[in-house]
Amino acid sequence: MNFPIKKNSTNTFINKANLGMQLEEAINESNIYYLAYDKAVIHKKPTPVQIVKVDYPSRNKAVIKEAYYKTPSTTDYNGIYKGFYIDFEAKENHNKTSFPLANIHPHQYNHLMHIYKHGGIGFLIIAWNHYNEHYLLPIKNLEKFWVRMENDGRKSITYEELKENALQIKEGYNPRLDYLKTVDNYLESNPNVIKGTIE
Repeated sequence: MNFPIKKNSTNTFINKANLGMQLEEAINESNIYYLAYDKAVIHKKPTPVQIVKVDYPSRNKAVIKEAYYKTPSTTDYNGIYKGFYIDFEAKENHNKTSFPLANIHPHQYNHLMHIYKHGGIGFLIIAWNHYNEHYLLPIKNLEKFWVRMENDGRKSITYEELKENALQIKEGYNPRLDYLKTVDNYLESNPNVIKGTIE
């Protein structure tokens, strides 16, 4: 199955109206910092595409006119930190009171659960735009809301529920979004999350 790619401007201005790009930019800048200071190796995953139509206006220039995603992407980022495999999805939320679970595709949830079961660290980074806050939601904590949705149809997580089940990520100067410090906090408060010992 092919998934059409929507064209976006390459010179997108980052502002309140485009916080999804702002979140991705903050994570990318943090990953560059982590790599430069040898703290972790984490990269944005490339999405495989099938190129259908290319124009060649000159010998040394090619312009892709039509392309499709070959498969649905799993998650946005992966890498390694302190011997742990890290895998996560970045999501923005424009709502004031709840985070819609429709923002997470079933194959992404299943992928992150497999990461967890095999001893990796899987999570969501959620930018709650209304409050200008960022949260790290471990996949194991997301599981109960996913099961609840399947059982009684509740398709969102309230702001209060997220604050109870996620760890807040503090914004700073360098790195801009130090989410690995939040991963450290998660590991300290969950000593059973040790590579190879997940049930």
